[in-house]
Amino acid sequence: MTNSRKTAVVVCPGRGTYNKPELGSISSALPAALQPTLAQIDHTRTDLNLATVSELDQAPLFKSSLHQRPEHAAALIYAGGYLDYQALNTDQFEVVAITGNSMGWYTAMACAESWNINTSTRLVTRMAQLTAGGAGAQFIYPVVDEQWRPCAAKQAAVAQQLERFAGDLKMSIKYGGYAVLAGSEAACSAAMAALPRLDERFPMLLPGHAAFHTHFMQQASQQALAEWPAAAFHAPQTPLIDGRGQIWPAHVTHQAALQQYTLGHQVTETYDFSKAIQTAAKEFAPDHFILLGPGAGLGGAVAQALIEINWQGLDSKAEFSARQQVPLPYLLSMGLPEQRALVTG
Repeated sequence: MTNSRKTAVVVCPGRGTYNKPELGSISSALPAALQPTLAQIDHTRTDLNLATVSELDQAPLFKSSLHQRPEHAAALIYAGGYLDYQALNTDQFEVVAITGNSMGWYTAMACAESWNINTSTRLVTRMAQLTAGGAGAQFIYPVVDEQWRPCAAKQAAVAQQLERFAGDLKMSIKYGGYAVLAGSEAACSAAMAALPRLDERFPMLLPGHAAFHTHFMQQASQQALAEWPAAAFHAPQTPLIDGRGQIWPAHVTHQAALQQYTLGHQVTETYDFSKAIQTAAKEFAPDHFILLGPGAGLGGAVAQALIEINWQGLDSKAEFSARQQVPLPYLLSMGLPEQRALVTG
């Protein structure tokens, strides 16, 4: 019998993706069959003496002081993504690999069953607390032109600031057409002041963010490694692609190596989301990329990463937009109701 399922790489979002427009989105989109899964997450949160995901998501108003507290925001993002993954129509799509952006790596680990629900809920919450307590700041700056093609001048401007503040400013995340830089508050402020202003928005400081994915997170990493032994990690049941573009095959991953990457390198070194997407395209050649919620902000970065390598002739924003105008688009975002219906129906 011919396998009619479409292959897909699943992508999990990172920090900052659950905001006011997402309030209520987890509960409203949750199939009845997944109510027990959310209840498990909520139970673990109760054990931690923290607000449950249900309470936060069903609050009458979105309050930054509540919903954007690191231990709450992380839980909402992880739960939203994990429940989206569980809602996928596996009769229609075969997930061949899973990746994520920044803290989306934790969601990817949960989706691939490297952790059970209790462990992933606890670890996501704890890592949010540990890393938020770190020093520094983080900001974002575009390095592509209006058509999402790499722009040498913008890349050079970023490189100049990294060289100028070597040791105090690092590339935090390579996020498609954006460079996310992080470092000391003084270095970030000076670099932001020096970079040319673009689109009346950039450089944009990411509020409430510390110097994630840099050496400023070393203490958080050491604390996490002390708290979470290798025994808490298990081989993924679906291949994972990490923030170096490295593939972790299903069923064969060494526990200690996964622990050291997740709580070590992934916390203190650059997260190359672009390379993860490019590796996914090259090594798995999926029929689709499925982008989990919350939110629908991953699409541009994924497309920009593919434009950078001219994937299948994709060379511009206009070309990407044109290719998306089909009944079943290449990129499917579960944060968009019309596209969500295509992958869960």
